[in-house]
Amino acid sequence: MKKPAFVLGLLFMILCSCRGGVRENKPNIIIFFTDDQGYADVGVYGAEGFETPHLDALANDGIRFTDFYVPATVCTPSRVALLTGKYPKRVNMQEGVLSPYSTSGLDPNEYTLAELLKDNGYTTSCIGKWHLGHLEEFMPNNQGFDEFYGVPYSNDMDGYYYSHNSFQSPPLPFYRNTELVGEGIDQRLLTKRYTEEAVKQIKEQQKGQPFFMYLAHTMPHTPLHVSEQFSGKSTLGLYGDVIMELDWSMGEIVSALKEEGIYENTIIIFTSDNGPQIGSAKPLRGKKAQTWEGGQRVPGIMSWPKKIPKGTVSSEMVTTLDVFPTLAKVVGANIETLKGLDGDDISAFLTRPNSVKLKERPFYYYARNGDLEAVRLGDWKLHISKSLGWNAKEDGEFQTALYNLKTDIGEQHNIAEKHPAIVDRLKQIMIVFDAELYNKAFKN
Repeated sequence: MKKPAFVLGLLFMILCSCRGGVRENKPNIIIFFTDDQGYADVGVYGAEGFETPHLDALANDGIRFTDFYVPATVCTPSRVALLTGKYPKRVNMQEGVLSPYSTSGLDPNEYTLAELLKDNGYTTSCIGKWHLGHLEEFMPNNQGFDEFYGVPYSNDMDGYYYSHNSFQSPPLPFYRNTELVGEGIDQRLLTKRYTEEAVKQIKEQQKGQPFFMYLAHTMPHTPLHVSEQFSGKSTLGLYGDVIMELDWSMGEIVSALKEEGIYENTIIIFTSDNGPQIGSAKPLRGKKAQTWEGGQRVPGIMSWPKKIPKGTVSSEMVTTLDVFPTLAKVVGANIETLKGLDGDDISAFLTRPNSVKLKERPFYYYARNGDLEAVRLGDWKLHISKSLGWNAKEDGEFQTALYNLKTDIGEQHNIAEKHPAIVDRLKQIMIVFDAELYNKAFKN
């Protein structure tokens, strides 16, 4: 007897979605990436002057990291690291940020996170700030994203005049895919527009097909702007208002996911691209564009209700470099074929944080000019001023400094003289690694 066509189709879908006889639905993935939000600019990280109930709830639904890092101190290289899983120097994008007059960008030959997920059955969208090259060949639609809705670079570049090369930047462009749909738009509405687009895309997703959404908010990068709805809401002033609107954005997205019945199987990763320019990094030292902890240790929350235990707080060192290999593992990609990644797959830890221990590994702090200025290994951090170079002797405020971050999170007590062997070991690690990246980026 011939089976009806719909039965055959159903059997085919079941077979395609099964592994080892057990049906597995790939999770949706949302990366919520803010701009210049400090370590202490979230309620559960000690925010003062404003509240972030939606971000706090997200942390309670998953895991909150106390030692979460980004591999750069400013916008462009930090985004490179997130989307490639590589230190920016490995792809020769470690210096400063791209400008409206720049002619370079992220090499389209680099395999991005969007391309990885697209190759594994995901629809992909980028909403918000791109800042990896504004020329068409470098833009999101040529880097693995099906959809792009947002701006090509930072909001302070809106109509800015660069006196050093007499370049007049145009009004801030706004795109839908490759079509210019606006210029010099009202920045008070940026957070709202991005959020509405994100919610719209969530509700219009093809049922049963997983999606990846990279939501890169423009705020709280200066100049600060907030919608009328949130103006004057915080006791901190405009900055607090801006953060509260970003928190609202997260709340709207979570609500949409719940309404669609897909929240439980959606991975949400929340973090910032670097430390604050005007926000707070307490109790850390430093801010944006600095390789002190405040410049690169940022809030980091991951939620996946179906898999990650609720209410977990972890002091394991994790970075945005780990996002690429971790998601590759989660979606069933062959990690062995991915070459040159600098992060680790932490998927086992995320699902079993109370029983899995991450291996000790170094983290390297690259300055805005591309110089390697510090390394962390375990609780030890060695910081070397760029003004000194490798072989300079200590001199006044410029010095080779060693800190124990477990006992001195604020990097206030230099104990290098007490531990010369540790200093020498960490300095050698820095030299070897930086030379390896240099050879990869400039000599291959």
